[in-house]
Amino acid sequence: MKTLTAIIMGCGSRGSTYAYQMTKLGEKYRVVGIAEPSQSRRDKIKKMHNIPEENCYHSWDEILDRPKMADLAIISMLDDMHYEPALKAIELGYNILLEKPIAQTAKECADIALAAKKKGVKVLVCHVLRYTPFYDRIKEIVMEGKIGDIVSVIQVEGVGNVHQSHSYVRGNWHSEEETTPMLLAKCCHDLDIIQWLIDKPCKNVQSFGSLTYFTQANAPEGAPIRCADGTCPIKDTCEYNCMKLYYHSKSDWFRGAAAGYNAKGEKPTDEEVLEALKTTDYGLCVFHANNDVVDHQVVNMEFEGGVTASLTMNAFNLGGRYIRLFGTKGELYANMSDKEITLSIFEGKKTIKVPVTETQEDITGGHGGGDIGIIRELHEYINDEYDGYKAANIEISAKNHLIGFAAEKSRRNNTVESVSDYISSFGMDN
Repeated sequence: MKTLTAIIMGCGSRGSTYAYQMTKLGEKYRVVGIAEPSQSRRDKIKKMHNIPEENCYHSWDEILDRPKMADLAIISMLDDMHYEPALKAIELGYNILLEKPIAQTAKECADIALAAKKKGVKVLVCHVLRYTPFYDRIKEIVMEGKIGDIVSVIQVEGVGNVHQSHSYVRGNWHSEEETTPMLLAKCCHDLDIIQWLIDKPCKNVQSFGSLTYFTQANAPEGAPIRCADGTCPIKDTCEYNCMKLYYHSKSDWFRGAAAGYNAKGEKPTDEEVLEALKTTDYGLCVFHANNDVVDHQVVNMEFEGGVTASLTMNAFNLGGRYIRLFGTKGELYANMSDKEITLSIFEGKKTIKVPVTETQEDITGGHGGGDIGIIRELHEYINDEYDGYKAANIEISAKNHLIGFAAEKSRRNNTVESVSDYISSFGMDN
């Protein structure tokens, strides 16, 4: 068994998660270098993997200014910091584990896919839902032919009202200009799952959606710009009151997300949290925030062979995903929070309950078991030992991203878009 050496660029939530998962797989991985501006985060991964100080860098360009020093580069920085590091790492000959979304624009996604193909390196995008026991079992059921050929798919992404307020109203993904549209920031997982299950190219797409609730027009009369002002007339009943969510919260994750951790990696104090709520976007009233990301959207897709699919993204729920597959021999329904998948088989009018390994899927969780799953398979994928069905090469992943970009074009222009033509316009084979 070959030990894969790796460098990690970006040691925040995702980077540190992958670093930790690698420690659980014995001698399969060895992290030999990191790039991260936060000293506390650098020190955490440095200690976890016993990395020499001379291999610990402040920024991605510093570590990529060196000659290639590992088999694998993990890029887990914010969305707007994927493109240049990915192209540079490809140029140096690194194989890459790339956090989703691939990049911020359709052209950038295509550029990375084309560069990887030309250089002959492997790039695996973190479509972690493929590796969850939930979606893995659904894929197996489809491949086994239990419901026949898929005719139509309904996929629902329940973002969750609090998750929406935290990440897409106040948080890092509140602005399409600064990051990506919701379909890429949150739902590139779902678009990928739909195509993976259907296993055919998407031909056409149409989308509708908007930001309707988290706007100034819906602010209660007298609501201040910041919850911390204490003058809001509904402060005691509003579930988005930042004082409740972050200051009075018992969740270290929420408090840390709002106020950050100090240079020593220590949890923020009450005073530091309060100061953050008085000065950062996390303290804004959700109806007075500077957000422009949709809070609900539907995407209709037509795949090769006439297979249809719809994706609904919606903030107005408690969170979670569910899916419905309509096949020629039966129907499948499953909610990611349940322990069973329900099959309705036409022959004999049978209802079958298929068990799923119990996992936890929430705003702070491990993507329902997908994080460890992708790290396990990554080792085989990079070492040319892979014979599975979950790994999506960069070309497939980029095309699935482009479905999302084409859907955004449709939403903005009120058109039906040819995904085939859209993909071809970026120099990729359809």
